[in-house]
Amino acid sequence: MKQIYLAAITALFLIPAPLLAQEDTALEAEATPLIQSAGDTELSTFKWQSRIIAVFADSTLDPSYNEQISLLEARPDALLERDVVVLSDTDPEARSPLRTALRPRGFALVIVDKDGRVMLRKPDPWDVREITRAIDKTPLRQQELESGR
Repeated sequence: MKQIYLAAITALFLIPAPLLAQEDTALEAEATPLIQSAGDTELSTFKWQSRIIAVFADSTLDPSYNEQISLLEARPDALLERDVVVLSDTDPEARSPLRTALRPRGFALVIVDKDGRVMLRKPDPWDVREITRAIDKTPLRQQELESGR
């Protein structure tokens, strides 16, 4: 009889644990905004933790920049699922570490994988569907999918 009570009590404590983990993950996703200003951020800050989508323009008035930001904001879940952080840099005169490392000219979309390697450079806005397909083809993403992450 004691074993039944012990099993029941143990089950009660084990059931909420996955639910709490899901809530913590959801809170972390809400706490970190998808699109951040590049500021003084170094690429090495995100190495092995996040993929970077760097969106560059010479001004926030650039139509390509505004279109790209709108496309990214339209489907944030697909990007968050792939551990993507979007860094925005619209001030070429500030010479941010990100701009110095990636050297864009005018509008540019640059995708950097978790290992710090530049995966893709685009001179035009790209839809989230195209971005996620490119990410999903990388060896690192394939390993994540195989490991069930």
